[in-house]
Amino acid sequence: MDRLVELLEAWGLAGVLALAALDSAGVPLPAGVDALLLALAAMSPRQAYPAALLASAGSLIGNLVLFLAARRGGRVWLARRTASDGARRLRAWFQHYGLITVFIPAVVPIVPLPLKIFVISAGALGVGTRPFVLTVLAGRLPRFLGMAYLGMQLGTGSTAWLESHAWHLGAAAAILLAALTALVRLSARRRPPAAVG
Repeated sequence: MDRLVELLEAWGLAGVLALAALDSAGVPLPAGVDALLLALAAMSPRQAYPAALLASAGSLIGNLVLFLAARRGGRVWLARRTASDGARRLRAWFQHYGLITVFIPAVVPIVPLPLKIFVISAGALGVGTRPFVLTVLAGRLPRFLGMAYLGMQLGTGSTAWLESHAWHLGAAAAILLAALTALVRLSARRRPPAAVG
């Protein structure tokens, strides 16, 4: 962790962008972007919010690379796998609810769901690029701005605060998942039926 903080000090805010992009694209890092933002915000509060915005942009770039790679490879996979009814149902489900499974781990810092799996699934199952981009931004911006704020307020105690509130964050994620699923179902019912012919 100390080496990454030194690296960030040497690279400046451009390092946050690069590390967030690498992390989201699937390159393993010794510490996550959340931890880096907390450390940076504690060391240099003046740079906390710009770093959060750059982390969001970097995360979007990395996730988009993964999403587009999965979409490209997913076409071949889908052609082979979507012949069965189960596969067709999965694809239809993901078209309706899949971006919720991208949003929840993108916004909640302590969630036992790896975002990369859902990003790859979204790409492979043909989710639109624009909705995907908006979903990632809607999740990452509040998360990383929240991390910056937390690091500025609590400094080195931020990680302990997150760990002590893990249950609350998990419960919030479950409630958010249920609420968003209900909203998608409600909006689907209110949509007028497609014209025939």
